[in-house]
Amino acid sequence: MRALNLLIAALEAVPAAVGRVVSWLVLAMVALTFVNVVLRYLYGLSFVTLYEAVLYGFAIVLTATAGWTLQRDEHVRVDIIYAALPPRGRAAVNLAGAALFLFPFLWFLWSAGLPYVARSWAIREGSTELSGIPYLYVLKGFILVFVVVLALQGAAFVLRALRTLITGRA
Repeated sequence: MRALNLLIAALEAVPAAVGRVVSWLVLAMVALTFVNVVLRYLYGLSFVTLYEAVLYGFAIVLTATAGWTLQRDEHVRVDIIYAALPPRGRAAVNLAGAALFLFPFLWFLWSAGLPYVARSWAIREGSTELSGIPYLYVLKGFILVFVVVLALQGAAFVLRALRTLITGRA
C-alpha cells in the first residue's frame, strides 16, 4: 500500500505544482482588466493586446488548473446520489466515471488536438487582430497541457478509487 500511496503522490505532484503556479495569473488578469477599464473609460483608449492578454490568461488558467481542480475534488459533479454513498460506492462511481467519460474524452482531445496544435506551432500562428498577441500557437499548446495534467490526475484519481475499493477507506 505504501508504494501505491507514493505513486499517487508522484502523479498528483505535477498537476498541483502547475495549478499553484498558474493560479497566480488570476491576479495579473484582474490587474489587466482594471487597467483596461481605466484606459477605456477615463482616457478613451483601447488596446487589443491588453484585452487579448486577459483572454489568454483565462484560457491558460482554465486549461492548466483542470488537474488540480480534480485533485481538490472541486470539479463539477451531481452529488444527489453520490453524497449518500459509502466510500466504496463513491470509489466505484469515480472509477466508472473515469473509465467511461474522463479517459475517452482525453484520448479524443489528444488525438484531435495534436494535429491542430502542431499546425499552429508549425506556422507560428498569431492573432487575427492587427495589433493582437502574436503567440496564439503557445495558447493552443495549452490544449495539450490540459490533457496531460488531467490525465496525470485522472490516473491518481483511479488509483485512489482502487485503493478505496481494496481497503474500504477513502
